[in-house]
Amino acid sequence: MFRFARGLAAYLIYRIINYVRWVSHLFMHCDSYMALWRHIRSWIGVSGVEPYDISEHLFQFIHFTGHSRKRKSFLQLVWLLCVWMVWNARNNRIYNNIHTTIEKILEKVKFQSLWWLKANNANFMHGT
Repeated sequence: MFRFARGLAAYLIYRIINYVRWVSHLFMHCDSYMALWRHIRSWIGVSGVEPYDISEHLFQFIHFTGHSRKRKSFLQLVWLLCVWMVWNARNNRIYNNIHTTIEKILEKVKFQSLWWLKANNANFMHGT
């Protein structure tokens, strides 16, 4: 029984590690979507290096230069929208054979984030 549990634990750890690698690859290092982050950084006016780990990427993206709480909230929204749009584009590509360009994903992220800000009457000044 102990041998089975040890084997199962090793298998689960292996699966978790591979899943984390897959998630990081899809959202950050995949050639199809990696350019999105460069476009987003250009749009919001910041620069940076892409970390390997997705959780580090989120932290770095939100806390670029110690901006205000509203700016951090906006950056978090943009990051989550990017991940959501990439996930939807991936699913559309796989299941519906619909290919979405990076430019179209970027346009959707911009529209959704600015729409959300407007709907919540948030004040956001670009570049501050």
